[in-house]
Amino acid sequence: MADQTKIHDDIKLYTTSDKFYLEPTLNPTEILVIDRVSGEAHVREINSIKIPIPASAYKPVCGFLGTIKLISGLYLVVAKYRILVGQINGHDIYELAGSDIIPYARSTTHLTSKQIDDNNTYERLLRAALEAPGIYFSYSYDLTHTMQRLHSVSPDFHKMSLASRADPRFVWNGHLLKGYSQQMFARFNLPIMHGFIAINRVMISGHQLTWTLVSRRSVDRAGTRLFMRGIDTQGNVANFVETEQVVERGGEKSSFVQTRGSIPLYWSQYPDLKYKPAMSLAVEDHVAAYSKHLRDQLQRYGNQVLLNLIDKRGKEELLELGYRAAVAAAALPGVRYEPFDFHAECRGMRYDRLSVLLDRVAHEQTEFGYFLCRGETVLLRQTGVFRTNCVDCLDRTNVVQSLLAKRHLSALLKLLTITNDDELVPHFDALFRGVWADHADMISVQYSGTGALKTDFTRTGKRTRLGLVRDGINSLTRYYKNNFSDGFRQDSIDLLLGKYVVVDGEGNTVQCPLRRDRNWKYVTFPSVLLVAVSMFCASAALPARSNTEVLLYLMFWGAAVGATLRFIFKHGKEFVDWPRLDCGGIASRPGPESSL
Repeated sequence: MADQTKIHDDIKLYTTSDKFYLEPTLNPTEILVIDRVSGEAHVREINSIKIPIPASAYKPVCGFLGTIKLISGLYLVVAKYRILVGQINGHDIYELAGSDIIPYARSTTHLTSKQIDDNNTYERLLRAALEAPGIYFSYSYDLTHTMQRLHSVSPDFHKMSLASRADPRFVWNGHLLKGYSQQMFARFNLPIMHGFIAINRVMISGHQLTWTLVSRRSVDRAGTRLFMRGIDTQGNVANFVETEQVVERGGEKSSFVQTRGSIPLYWSQYPDLKYKPAMSLAVEDHVAAYSKHLRDQLQRYGNQVLLNLIDKRGKEELLELGYRAAVAAAALPGVRYEPFDFHAECRGMRYDRLSVLLDRVAHEQTEFGYFLCRGETVLLRQTGVFRTNCVDCLDRTNVVQSLLAKRHLSALLKLLTITNDDELVPHFDALFRGVWADHADMISVQYSGTGALKTDFTRTGKRTRLGLVRDGINSLTRYYKNNFSDGFRQDSIDLLLGKYVVVDGEGNTVQCPLRRDRNWKYVTFPSVLLVAVSMFCASAALPARSNTEVLLYLMFWGAAVGATLRFIFKHGKEFVDWPRLDCGGIASRPGPESSL
């Protein structure tokens, strides 16, 4: 008998003038039929449906991801290509390598020319979100839950479909599958997860292990680095990521879970063309929001050690003081605050100083433990997690998380009598460092637009000058993307997740937010700057009748360049690529704040 919870993988997509037919390739017993006119969908027995086109006239797809409404109407979203990453607990895990969006409407004649342009922009936004690196899925394994959670639920839970039992925090096509919650669609709905997965088989002292690293990015308060910071009224924080390290040996399975997330206060740091925009702490009830977030974390993960790696001096100081004050005011049992000024402690590339932090939390790491089971018998459970953050929850955070994960591995391998040493064997140590560095890059690309900083330490165990140069290049790239392209990226995430929903008549009877007019300065001053720079260079390069003439030209155009740059930076926010869908009121949020 077929596994009724396993999702159909290879699918034949037949497209006719009025319907979509999605027929499973292997042992088909049912078929998904979608009416392109009414939008209604049904699952029928395969023998009750006759597809009115040749059997060979199909498009092969590898998963049904749902549907979404744009200006021209509904769109079918399917997975086209996949890459096998490996196996977790005997189940195949894939990375999405290509998708397709197919309109229900056969033409756009019902749209105005402006609506067609806006609809094309929505299509580009959706494609960009689906083409983001690090989207994963499985047809038979629930990637959204940790191993400990999967061993803590009732047997009935495992009889549910993957989409219905998945943790909604980590399902990135939950909005696309919203209209397909009925049981009949269970084996077609393919939930996707965004984050990072690496699966490696390792031989240590004659023992064959599978070592896996899984990170799950939350859909709540999802977005880009400078447009999505802090916490919201529901207690959701930006860039929240659950990271699970899994080790399998035969029937033995172990996992160690950590979390990261933006500082749980109402704060922002909107781009304004400055290299480091000012951070602002809003005049809000921080303690209530912090308490809501931490109570949720305590319920889900157990006790919490809050590792805060930001600076205790300078621009980050007030943020650290605010976090410390919220922790003290809430006084939640099971929560301990552990500040560690990463930059001050590790100044001069002294990353060996991180051992100071590890020693401070060694007792809690032993107390929290990790999950371990043999077959279906649970031997150990993890009773708490380390919640780590820096400002971005990327670079410093990943360094510390990798060190905590390494300590877990060392303890586990000794417990399983695989090694007798606290250090990993050389070949596994090199693999461990490389995977955690790749992990840092992936999570950073998804949030900030570039690879992570400080990965030379993660890869080699040392901070190098070459690493500093690479960090400088990444920092400049982040600067450009955060100021001039992240508005589009934020809109693409909001559209995919359903934070913004296209309404009927948009672009015709309803104003389309994509058409928000730019201030006249947005085009005028960059154009003046371009002309001034060009003329300055031409004056310096082209021959002139006298040195005085050259000097006058250079002074004039140099002054024009300087004055234009000064104006642009003074009004920096007007030249930034802001999100146009503006689901969280980003562009109009300033309100009462205190500058950090």
